Amino acid sequence: MEAYFDNSATTKVLDCVKDAVVDAMCVNYGNAAAKHRKGVEAENLIREAKKAIADTLKVQEKEILFTSGGTESNNTALIGTALANRRAGKHLITTGVEHPSIYNTMSFLEEMGFEVTYLPVDHLGHISLEDLEKAIREDTILVSVMYVNNEVGAVEPIEAISQCIKKKNPKTLFHVDAIQAYGKYKIRPKKQGIDLLSVSGHKIHAPKGVGFLYIRDGVKIRPILFGGGQQKGMRSGTENVPGCVGLGVAAREAYKDFDARIEKLYTLRERLIAGLKLLGGVTINGSEDRTNAPQIVSASFEGVRSEVLLHALEDKGVYVSSGSACSSNHPGISGTLKGIGVKKELLDSTIRFSLGDLNVEEEVDYAIGVLGELLPVLRRYQMK
Repeated sequence: MEAYFDNSATTKVLDCVKDAVVDAMCVNYGNAAAKHRKGVEAENLIREAKKAIADTLKVQEKEILFTSGGTESNNTALIGTALANRRAGKHLITTGVEHPSIYNTMSFLEEMGFEVTYLPVDHLGHISLEDLEKAIREDTILVSVMYVNNEVGAVEPIEAISQCIKKKNPKTLFHVDAIQAYGKYKIRPKKQGIDLLSVSGHKIHAPKGVGFLYIRDGVKIRPILFGGGQQKGMRSGTENVPGCVGLGVAAREAYKDFDARIEKLYTLRERLIAGLKLLGGVTINGSEDRTNAPQIVSASFEGVRSEVLLHALEDKGVYVSSGSACSSNHPGISGTLKGIGVKKELLDSTIRFSLGDLNVEEEVDYAIGVLGELLPVLRRYQMK
């Protein structure tokens, strides 16, 4: 039996998405910038995809910018707004538990002369609104906060954060990395006070290499790619029609039967947590209840290194992550786990299980059974 629990790293492309992508590659394969019929057909497909995405957020189509994925969306949001607004100030705010595509971009901006404040989090992974309010200054031009943490599933109070920002400095822009939140939460940028929002397609059963950035109409932002002027000059380069089409279909699917889908994920998560706690020597990181994201469980296993356990599970057909797969080729102790206060001896013993729409209860039970067999053996081996 196989049990794929690494959906926060990537998801399997849905059949309906695959069919739409193949059609865009083999039938409606024109360049969207071309003036002939094939080009117009491709342009229409992109427009339909953009509308599908905009409808899920209740925003305007013109506020959706297609990108190559979450990393580009985050880079565009941070660098584009920092450069466009630096006359107003050079102070940026983020948290100490962001994805590398935020953290490393902030480091780049620091090298360019910007000042960055990194907010700490509590043991559940949440920032303090009081800390945020104190950090906001007259020259603060941007705050960037992750909606759902990709390692432990902590959910930040996005609307409350926005209210705090706008009350202290109405000119400060608010960017949200929603890569682990889109499709799991009903996101309404206008209502929640979000100015920019990043999403990646392959987290919601779309192909890899496509994503989008929501940019509220009126936000001052510069492009970071230059060329032929596609997407109104905000992202030059031949448009990825198949990717955009696939993302549009996946976006619609992500919000079909939404409540039932999320209830299923929470039920699976609760079943997994209950099973893990029965094994003994297992610590659940972050919140165990439904204040956490429905798809992520972070667990630390006493006496077993995470990489050893990951490969032992792999041999049994159970696929998990020992951290963020986006940076798995660069070993190191997770800043998120340190940030929430995980014990030193457990930092290198942590596994992330991330659930998806295609998972079933039998897979959860199988994974728990495999862990029950492996842990005593691995712990005895580790102690030798």
